[in-house]
Amino acid sequence: MDVAIIGGTGYGAVELIRFLHNHPHVQVTKIISHSNSGTDLSEVYPHLTEIIDLEMTPLNVDELAKEVELVFFATPSNVSKHYIPSLMDKGVRCIDLSGDFRLRDGEIYQTYYGEEMATQRYIDQAVYGLPEINKEKIKQASILANPGCYPTATTLGLLPVLENDLVDNSSIIIDAKTGTSGAGRGLSLNVHFSEMNENFKAYKLGVHKHIPEIEQLLTERAKEEIQVTFTPHIVPMTRGIMSTIYVDLKDKQSTDYLIDVYQNYYKNDPFVRVRRNGTIPSTREVYGSNYCDIGLYADERTGKLIIVSVIDNLVKGASGQAVQNMNIMCGWDETTGINQLPIYP
Repeated sequence: MDVAIIGGTGYGAVELIRFLHNHPHVQVTKIISHSNSGTDLSEVYPHLTEIIDLEMTPLNVDELAKEVELVFFATPSNVSKHYIPSLMDKGVRCIDLSGDFRLRDGEIYQTYYGEEMATQRYIDQAVYGLPEINKEKIKQASILANPGCYPTATTLGLLPVLENDLVDNSSIIIDAKTGTSGAGRGLSLNVHFSEMNENFKAYKLGVHKHIPEIEQLLTERAKEEIQVTFTPHIVPMTRGIMSTIYVDLKDKQSTDYLIDVYQNYYKNDPFVRVRRNGTIPSTREVYGSNYCDIGLYADERTGKLIIVSVIDNLVKGASGQAVQNMNIMCGWDETTGINQLPIYP
């Protein structure tokens, strides 16, 4: 199958290229970049020299629709919503790695993204691409809204206890950390070496655009309105997300019992690994892979459950999950092309 990537110079795009290069059923035939049109991809990413020989081109929707069957949008927010409707109307399936099609409420989108939401008709057709809960819908999707990185780690950590009614849904506190690649490849004082090295900072308290995405999914699954306290931090590492979640248990439960709940919940999900009692995952242990690793500790003294969920923000938090979704959409084994071991050390 011929596919294209729009937004070809960002970290999300180059990770897509890494996974799709050896995918047995897919060929990347077009890489679209407005800012680098006419430039060979290997000039932007020299590590691809003599491996990927493609010149980046400008976007022409009509021509693209004739050349490919599926398009990945690895663009910033408020871009894909202008092009996906035309591509979809021409029969091209789209996987959007930005936030343009994740939220259902236009007023909330306006508040957190600062622009108007995509046309409601296309929002209604978009499928939220968390494979562990939406696999059947993903199989039929024409527009796939790939989840954000923080929401992926956080919701995978919470869903088993939420859906089994084991916790107080009003007590959710999320303390999350990300590496600097989460800010993208653009220049930013926030991730300048002198600002970030030997430093650790919280940011966007109360206004991070992943807050409504987390709350929307948890509300849908719990069938009651859920609000969370979410504090993101940026740490001086390149990749990785650790979401440490604190929630009150309704009844006294052992760690072993809760581990059994999680293992049963994810028994058919190849990329979620629930750790045994006494073992808490670290970001290094999923580096470069599509795994989400989850560790649990039921604090019998305080009645709280501590959940530690880790992913690689560029893989399970973005491009790896996008390829996983493409596999499901196309009827292939969902691990195809992304079943690599984590890189260690």
